[in-house]
Amino acid sequence: MQSDCKNIDDFLNINGFKNYDKNLVKTALTHSSYVNDNGGNFFECYERLEFLGDAVLKLITSDYLYKTFPDANEGKLTKIRSVIISDEVLAKIALEIGLSSFIRLSEAEERDGGQKKQSILACAMEALFGAIYLSGGYRDVEVFVIKHMTGLIEDLSNNRSIYNAKAVLQEYTQAESKIVPEYKTIKETGKANDRTFFVEVSYNGQVLATGSGKTKRSAQQEAAFIACKKLKLINED
Repeated sequence: MQSDCKNIDDFLNINGFKNYDKNLVKTALTHSSYVNDNGGNFFECYERLEFLGDAVLKLITSDYLYKTFPDANEGKLTKIRSVIISDEVLAKIALEIGLSSFIRLSEAEERDGGQKKQSILACAMEALFGAIYLSGGYRDVEVFVIKHMTGLIEDLSNNRSIYNAKAVLQEYTQAESKIVPEYKTIKETGKANDRTFFVEVSYNGQVLATGSGKTKRSAQQEAAFIACKKLKLINED
């Protein structure tokens, strides 16, 4: 559920972040466009904290996956982790907790819909992890990540999620004939900063399904997911 908190302290506490440096958090939620517009310098935007937060996120997810799936090989662990730490997942979580309303952008970027852009949301989420970590709250980050991603991790481990549909479909087609599915972008709509992509997936010369999304990758995943449902490889809505 999206948070309607207007106070950053309430927002952080509600989401389980107890140990934090307010100045670091402020930097973590500051986009470079805001800094440029207000005569600041590079160190006042979230990019360095994003770099650190990305590493913290990888460590937390790697540790959790290593302990949770003792029989999984490196390939499976890497596949699950790549989805968990993807911009798509991070942006979705950022929207769910209401992080977008605290991100500082330039007026132009804000008019351009920056607070809902997947890349900005994902970067701010990672930067926040970096800020919390530096504040001495590694445990806070770990609890938050596990809480929000356990369900998805379990889903991915069973090859049932839309996020893993491409892998499920490819494993099926290769087992059938060693031919991999082909993805083709058939249409793009919307403004340059808010595109929607339409992709069709075909196998052995036959179109299986069409999907759409804000990125080509998400459109491919949706197309694969619909194809998997048609082939009864996935039994979920």
